Amino acid sequence: MMARLLARLIGDRGGNAAVEMAMVTPLLLTLMLGCAELGNYFWNEHTLLKAVRDGARFAARQPFANYSTCTGSPGGTVVTDTQNVVMYGALTGSNKLTPNITASNISVTQSCFTTVGSQTMTGLYTGDTNGAHVVTVAATVTYRPVIAVALGFSGVGTQLYAQSQAAVSGL
Repeated sequence: MMARLLARLIGDRGGNAAVEMAMVTPLLLTLMLGCAELGNYFWNEHTLLKAVRDGARFAARQPFANYSTCTGSPGGTVVTDTQNVVMYGALTGSNKLTPNITASNISVTQSCFTTVGSQTMTGLYTGDTNGAHVVTVAATVTYRPVIAVALGFSGVGTQLYAQSQAAVSGL
């Protein structure tokens, strides 16, 4: 009687699917959450890169009077306005494009491309002794993980960085 009961238990396959699912579920959840977090990271990085690019284009189209020197920050309200374009996508706003971004994370600098040898500047830069002005916009932001925070990971130390340059056209 006992031998027959033992033989029947060994031959029973009714719980195999449940056991296999219990073994595979942690792996599937890890893959699913990891893909979601990686997608969020790339989305934040792309958003920051696009915002910095737009900020450089905006700064490059400001009047030449704001770019009288070749070092430091541009004059006028170029720095503040560019920082707002990078943060909000407009000169004013309340919804930030990238989480954790502040004006102190965004730098706006200028430099000049001077003539080389006998080359002379023409077009917009004719007669400009400094050469062609170039504005550089850069931003560094701490990445804020979405799913990892819910699971107890902080993500501290992961930085998003973007930089873009544009020739000042003074339009």
